[in-house]
Amino acid sequence: MNAHLSRYGDVVAVLNDYFEGLRHSDTQRLRRVFHEQAVYATASHGPPLVLRMDEYLPIVDARPSPASKGEVATDEIVSIEFVGPATALAKLRCSIQPRSFLDVLTLIHVDGRWQVIAKVFHWDEEVRVMRG
Repeated sequence: MNAHLSRYGDVVAVLNDYFEGLRHSDTQRLRRVFHEQAVYATASHGPPLVLRMDEYLPIVDARPSPASKGEVATDEIVSIEFVGPATALAKLRCSIQPRSFLDVLTLIHVDGRWQVIAKVFHWDEEVRVMRG
């Protein structure tokens, strides 16, 4: 397998762990996905919110997982772009009801593996159509 395909596959594997970590509120998995100094940031619907992993992961631990509530997974890798041999950008879509998210993740290759160093995202409330 050539190096580019291997790199791509390695990043996809990290993104799938990211989706599974969010879906199951599995912070042990998310600790492997995120670099320990990673930044979590959004400016959706208010002033900027910027957290580090020691602030963000306890929030994930405290919430019921989407899987435990029977939510349907909406995970989608929109794009992956390499901007050097050790840096990649990934654009993703997912949801945790009642919000839908567009995440832009910056990954770096350090310590022999790809890790998310920054998560910047936008969220919106999902609009649900009631039938009846």
